[in-house]
Amino acid sequence: MKIALLGYGTVGRGVDEIISARVPQVEVSRILELPDRITDARMTASFEDIVADPKVELVVECMGGVEPARTYIMSALQAGKHVVTSNKAVVAAHFSEFAAAAQMAGVGLYIEASVGGGIPWIAGIEKARRVDEVTSFMGIMNGTTNYIVDAMRRDGADFDAVLACAQELGYAERDPSADVDGVDVLNKTIITASVAFDVACEKNLPASGIRNLRLADLELFAARARTVKLLGRGVSRDGRYAAAVEPVAVPVESLEANVPSNFNLVTLDATTVGELKFYGQGAGSLPTGNAIVQDVLDCATGARRPVYDFSRGLAYDPSLLRADYVYRTSAAIGGESYAPGAVLVCDLTAEAARALLAEALESDPSTFMAALS
Repeated sequence: MKIALLGYGTVGRGVDEIISARVPQVEVSRILELPDRITDARMTASFEDIVADPKVELVVECMGGVEPARTYIMSALQAGKHVVTSNKAVVAAHFSEFAAAAQMAGVGLYIEASVGGGIPWIAGIEKARRVDEVTSFMGIMNGTTNYIVDAMRRDGADFDAVLACAQELGYAERDPSADVDGVDVLNKTIITASVAFDVACEKNLPASGIRNLRLADLELFAARARTVKLLGRGVSRDGRYAAAVEPVAVPVESLEANVPSNFNLVTLDATTVGELKFYGQGAGSLPTGNAIVQDVLDCATGARRPVYDFSRGLAYDPSLLRADYVYRTSAAIGGESYAPGAVLVCDLTAEAARALLAEALESDPSTFMAALS
């Protein structure tokens, strides 16, 4: 099978490296690259050349961002080419549109690498759903924020110092907003909920990050045998579903509390199989490249062609996702004392908790919030 790569950054190079070294039945024959970066005979600056090439059966999109990625994916699908993508932002925003276009054209849409890097998370959900209903999921889906929390906890360092170190190591972008504000996990949660619950997931989910996390917060929770992890979560029952992204204070003996460095750990619960956990590298050139190549091979061999029709018609109901929340704040938001400078507000939906956080931030911009697990 001849394939084309759209983008030749960290992930694109990883895909090319793996295929060249280990997958002789697949050939990277075309690569879309910027005009001033063309260094290989396979490269072109024209997407039209790729989509018009009848020898190219599959397009791998690993550019990132929403546009022009969305336009290129839709054009490839409509031209009858299979698409594999690692781009969580564009899939989260346009999943339904891509799925419908793939079905209409009779081609495959493969998104394994968009969530969890090298972890076979999407395929694991799909396999579970052949027999079961997935009733819930949760997980550490962002390696950057897990690295930050783990290093703060391990080294006794504060957020800003650890973030600077993560940027030096390449774990965090120069602008870390998508990671530390929960946007990256939000995209992955939308995709996960869509696949797990067979629904076009609500885009406006409650989401918060760890930008305001301080070492004192970790020490406060450590005194209560907990630590903080940024989790994407979802639940489905009785024809309804809910999902959210938020810091969660988990018990120190839990597996989630002990996930080190930039690793991910994602969990699903299903009707008969029960709880399944998936652990591994959630990002990086070769782990993400491996997930893409697995999708390419599934397509090339006919081993797997996912179908996403989002036909269950579940209703989005935020009341399904409830917890007690701790706010470290000087704002007057009610609740009961949890520790000096922190209050406990019980039995909130994730949506109500996020709204209360927004209210607290208006008078105390340093406010931090975590759900109790």
